[in-house]
Amino acid sequence: MQILAFDFGTKKIGVAVGQTITRSSSPLTIIFNSKNKINWPAIETVIDEWKPELIIVGKPLNMDGTESDIMKRVNNFVKKLKKISGTECEYVDERLTSFEAREKVADSGSSLVDAHAAKIILDNWFDKNVDTL
Repeated sequence: MQILAFDFGTKKIGVAVGQTITRSSSPLTIIFNSKNKINWPAIETVIDEWKPELIIVGKPLNMDGTESDIMKRVNNFVKKLKKISGTECEYVDERLTSFEAREKVADSGSSLVDAHAAKIILDNWFDKNVDTL
């Protein structure tokens, strides 16, 4: 099964792609938003190109497990993702993924921090769902 993962941000959205058959994932791209508006044409292009059977979106929780202030925007993002893709969407806890991604990117020299965060979100989904596939 082909999966896309999104690490939502108001300025940038990280995207990663994964495949359940090989249980592999890769950072894909960063979509840049403009003037506080989501770049839906770029998101639609990625969805059309990869044709995911599942979309994973990072769920921004506070360290105590409560929903963060941006959660309302993430929920609206997921609603529109479902509408434009016709694909099931699932949330995955994204606590500390950006921190972990920054550490990995610093070691590798890559500039795709947000895409690496999306990859970590996808890898976390694999870790919880691999036995159920």
